[in-house]
Amino acid sequence: MKALIISADHFEDTELLVPYYRLKEEGFEVDVASISRGKINGKHGYEVSVDKALRDVHAKDYDILVLPGGKAPAALRKELAALEIVKDFFRSNKPVAAICHGPQLLVTAGVIKDRHATCYHSVAEELKEAGALYEDSEVVVDGNLVTSRQPSDLPAFMRETLRMASKIVH
Repeated sequence: MKALIISADHFEDTELLVPYYRLKEEGFEVDVASISRGKINGKHGYEVSVDKALRDVHAKDYDILVLPGGKAPAALRKELAALEIVKDFFRSNKPVAAICHGPQLLVTAGVIKDRHATCYHSVAEELKEAGALYEDSEVVVDGNLVTSRQPSDLPAFMRETLRMASKIVH
């Protein structure tokens, strides 16, 4: 099983690293994709190696998508390749897990309308304007979508993300 994490510089460190290592613990092969290869740096100083440039990612090669928050989603939402990956996951009804500012990518990709979701409080109005059914909860699950608000929600976020991942059958 393969997981894809899409991020960029200024990601929220724990929101990338906790899913990365928890998915690995569950036996997933995990790739980190970004605008270009090399390294990306978190808001709190962690450095993560990028396995693939967005343009080289094929959603069909992955079983689950994780979208960490921080300031990275603001940069990623300007990248057509990132938006196409998100749309491909939704078209295929594959699991997508987005936390904090991660749902901004769902807004820009146009996949959040009529979906129950949560996000960081400063993004809530944007989600509502995009037609999401916003809930201020530590974790919200709607079909193939898992969303959470902030780093303190990571235990609930990972519990539901791993529950969804466990349903992936090959």
